[in-house]
Amino acid sequence: MTDAADISPPGPFAAVILAAGKGTRMKSARHKVMHPIAGKPMLGHLMDELATLEPAKTVVVLGAGREEVEPFVEARGAVVAVQQEQLGTGHAVLQAREALAGFDGMVLACFGDVPMVRARTVALMLHRLQADEPACVVLGFRPDDPAAYGRIIADASGRIEKMVEYKDANDEERAVNLCNSGLIAAKAEDMFALLDRVGNDNAQGEYYLPDMVMVAQADGRHSAVIEAEDWEVAGINSRAELAAVERAWQDRKRAEVMADGASLVDPATVWFSHDTEIGRDVTIEPQARFGPGARIADGATIHAFSHIEGASVGPGCSVGPYARLRPGAVMEKGAKVGNFVEMKKAVLGEGAKASHLTYLGDATVGARANIGAGTITCNYDGFFKYQTEIGAGAFIGSNSALVAPVKIGDGAIVGAGSVVTKDVAADALALARGEQSAKPGWAQKFRDVMRKKKAKK
Repeated sequence: MTDAADISPPGPFAAVILAAGKGTRMKSARHKVMHPIAGKPMLGHLMDELATLEPAKTVVVLGAGREEVEPFVEARGAVVAVQQEQLGTGHAVLQAREALAGFDGMVLACFGDVPMVRARTVALMLHRLQADEPACVVLGFRPDDPAAYGRIIADASGRIEKMVEYKDANDEERAVNLCNSGLIAAKAEDMFALLDRVGNDNAQGEYYLPDMVMVAQADGRHSAVIEAEDWEVAGINSRAELAAVERAWQDRKRAEVMADGASLVDPATVWFSHDTEIGRDVTIEPQARFGPGARIADGATIHAFSHIEGASVGPGCSVGPYARLRPGAVMEKGAKVGNFVEMKKAVLGEGAKASHLTYLGDATVGARANIGAGTITCNYDGFFKYQTEIGAGAFIGSNSALVAPVKIGDGAIVGAGSVVTKDVAADALALARGEQSAKPGWAQKFRDVMRKKKAKK
């Protein structure tokens, strides 16, 4: 979910994204920045948002487990720098120096595990960097609970007077609720020159990115702070924090969807993907789930407990309850799928219906066709997938099996319980089931025999 910037950067800038941490608190074989939020890796959220500002170059600093992340980064046109030793955030940014050799614009240093920062916020940081030429611009925020965050002491204009870690702050400084997010922007020449002078005389023996502010201050140069909303700078270091960012993202998406003209009956129970598209006058009932690639057109109704992924739902369609639309499913205008219907790589034509207990896979269904309960397209023989074609206005009786490849002509009728293995001509009736026979009185005789057997036991 991109919050489009209403402000552009004032000049060329490069983004340095720090993603070299091991992420041990995640307790996962997956790299931390590849854990998804709304179906997209958290690093992807940040990179895609920054891309809207058209950075001159993006450098992602990786370390342990970089083999998993490198293809993802390079597919987005970014450059990889490697931090062999984990010597702190300042040291990590320095690893991007070679990749930015010759670049004389602005540099933003940010974090792959702080994925929700908005493009607009970044643009404002860069504008402040140009406004009164501070050495650095720091991104601050005011959380409800400042807890143990480092504090930023600044005047009303945003000029930083002091930055102090919580453990080193006095009571007056701790009472300040302006906190340091860690994100910093500086001109390229300042970024690397200041970081070269940052020391590691601290408990961890690491080179910290924010210390460049104090180095600049010692030179008599000021730095500035601008503020972001606290959700923008929420960091993710654990599964619980991942879940919290996911919830916050979903809340914003739900509000956006409703503001754009859709109705969510119980918003907190509806979950979207990062690329879900919802039209106007759509009604979404409780417990609906949207995976990547879902497109819902105007006036559609998504009933409760339906799951839609990689599928397109046309205007005025009805889905569910308890329906599943898998990738490649397409419902054209006014089509309907009901409870316990599954579609995959299938097209349901305009006004066509599959009201209950049906599987449509690798199939095309013509306009106004009716698919009876319990119908399945038998599309797979264990080796290959095959197509089923059902014509316009065709009627498929309940509990039918259509063994692909097979074609049902326009207006044809397939009798209930049929197993269809051959093409059916237009307007024909197809019956493919065993002949029914009847034996008068047989049931009563059977019951009498069985009661006698049971009485003897």
